[in-house]
Order: sequence, then C-alpha cells, then structure tokens
Amino acid sequence: MGATTQDPRTGSPVVYNPYSYEIHEDPYPTYARLRAEAPVYRNEEHGFWALSRHADVIEGFRDSASFSSAHGVSLDPAASGPHAHKTMSFLAMDPPRHGRMRGLVSRGFTPRRVLDLEPRIREIAAGYVAEGLERGGFDFIADLAGKLPMDVISELMGVPVADRAELRRLSDLLVHREDGVMDVPRAGMEAALVLAGYYADMIAARRASRTDDLTSALIDVDVDGERLTDDEIISFLFLMVVAGNETTTKLLGNAWYWAWRNPDERAKPFADAGRVPDWVEETLRYDTSSQMLARVTTGEVEVRGTTIPAGDRVLLLVGSANRDEDVFPDPDRYDLERDTSQIASFGFGRHFCLGASLARLEARVCLEELVARIADYEVDPAGIERVHSVNVRGLATLPTTVVPR
Repeated sequence: MGATTQDPRTGSPVVYNPYSYEIHEDPYPTYARLRAEAPVYRNEEHGFWALSRHADVIEGFRDSASFSSAHGVSLDPAASGPHAHKTMSFLAMDPPRHGRMRGLVSRGFTPRRVLDLEPRIREIAAGYVAEGLERGGFDFIADLAGKLPMDVISELMGVPVADRAELRRLSDLLVHREDGVMDVPRAGMEAALVLAGYYADMIAARRASRTDDLTSALIDVDVDGERLTDDEIISFLFLMVVAGNETTTKLLGNAWYWAWRNPDERAKPFADAGRVPDWVEETLRYDTSSQMLARVTTGEVEVRGTTIPAGDRVLLLVGSANRDEDVFPDPDRYDLERDTSQIASFGFGRHFCLGASLARLEARVCLEELVARIADYEVDPAGIERVHSVNVRGLATLPTTVVPR
C-alpha cells in the first residue's frame, strides 16, 4: 500500500507530507486516513515509508535490529546520516554502541538528580506565573513554557542565567522551518556551530574546575575505566537542549491550549490539583510534542503484507499511534478520564526516552503552580501561531489573559 491508495469515498489518494504547513496545522485527519487506508504508506517524492498504527509503531521502536536509529531520527538531511550522533547522542545509535553511551550518560543523569530539581522547578515556575498575574496575562509560550524548560536544563548543565535566553534562541532556530524548507536552514546550521562551541568551552572550564552540575558529573563518569569523551558530552548536551527543551515547551503549550478548547476537562485540574498528572498524560496522548521519529531498515522488513526494502527510511508516526482507535476508544476526544498507559509518546524498549521523568516533572510542577494561582483563563485565538517543524508539534505564541484566585 502506498501514496496512490484511493479513498473509497472520494477516489482521491491519501497524501502525507510532513513538510506541509497543512499537516503542521492539523495532521490528525490525515493520520486517520493512513491508519484506515494505507497503514504502510509510501511517499515516493520524499523517499520514505510511514507506519501509522499503534502496534506497528511500537514494534518499530522494539525491533531495533530491523529498524535502525544510527542515521538519526529526523528527515532533515543535515540532521540525519552516519554522523547524526554528533548532535543527537545515543538517540542516533544502535546496540551495542547505544547501550554503552546511554549507560554512561545515565550515571550522570540520574533519577535522584532529576528529582532533586523539583523545588527549584517550582520556584522558577512560580516566578513566571507571578509575573503573568501582575500583568493580567502573558504569552504562555514566550513568557513561561518557552523559558521554564531551558531554565531547568540550564540549571542541570550549569549554564549561567545571563546565557540562557541566547541558548533558547539558538535552539529555536534549529527546529523552525519556513514553508517549503526541507532541511535545516542556514540560520539553524550556524546556531548549531555556536552551540557546539559554547558547550566545548563549558566542558573545558569544568575540566579545569568542577562544579555541582550535570556537565561536571558527565566528565567524572567512570564505568570500569571507561569515560565519556568531550565530543560525546557535547552531543548529549545538544540532545538535552534540542530534544528536552523543545518537547517540554510544546507539551506545556499543548496542555494549556487543549484545556482551553475543552472547558469541561479544564475544570477538572482547576478544581482538583491532583488531576494535573492526568492533564499531562492526556495531552501527551492527544497532541504529543514529538509527532514522528525516523528509522532506516537494516534489511527487508515485511509489515502487513508489504515489503519495505533494506536501507529505506521509515517514519514511526507517534502522533497517529496515540490516536489509534484500536487502543484508545473515541481517540479524537480530549478526555482526562481515559487510560493513557499505552501512549507511545516517549518511545518504547531500549529507546524509551531517558528524559521522560524530567519532562513529566516539569509539566506537572508548572501546571500545579498555575492552577494554584489562577482560577481560570482565556486565550486570544487571533494571536495563536504554530511552530512549523517536521518532527515537533506545538505553538509559537499563545496569548492568555488570566483570572487570579
């Protein structure tokens, strides 16, 4: 089944183009058609396959022997290929290299180190919420959701407060795409070089004098005499800033937006802060930040009777898997009561996201601070702008007025 599959109702082919602004605005009707009509979809123009059903996406994550990550997880040519690990760390590796790198990094990026951040996350979030209350409102993205994750990662890494706004700006340049642009733009490439230089300088400073941060911890990791090189540390810091920062920003914005669009569901966490985790999880399912992750087949793979050749690019459509009606009844309804235990948002198996606990912690704490201080809010639909990215889905602006408690 491929790009020429016909819709039996209209006779028109189902077309999925992840570069399309129409897809960025709302991919979910297209995902539904893919699941129904072309679950193993072929796009000849851009040279990829796409798997849209939950079972196939999970199997793609699980079967790393057949679906390789070694060429990166993005369609962008500049962010894929054999050197993708330089900016995506172990996300762009296969076993055994993946296991070695992830194992070393996890010794520095421990659950305890993440958990210890909660008081500081709460302090940062409360400060931004207080500023918004003083003004009577804010751009939820620019004034809160876009700042908090970078502040948290910067706290972890040991980035000075004075440098954080610039690092946030550079990371934004890496993911945004103008209409019709199908690779990392020149500004994004230049931003990557500046970031790499910044991290190299930071690592050199820590090697000269250790501090109590993740960068120093990564330098000191030693497993049976094996240590991380500077290049490996830089690649992980890149992953933290690009993947960790961007996806959490989008998670927060999506939670705020969809709660606004669904007032009955919004009322639940605002009446009971204990429902905030349900708000986070349903947002992760309903409109997940990372819509798709790419793989490359290591040999011929058969999926639902279709043979995918060796060496072909395959997209695992996480956003579609989370709307699969076979797993999530009435999937297009935003429902905080639903069972979200099968979400695909953080991957599966050995590629389950190492930063999942941090993302959930940041989102929970931030939303708890909001519901504690705000009785209700309104969004100006005329001021909403969407981020245009191949992999990441979220909002660039979300103007909000608030009613204090």
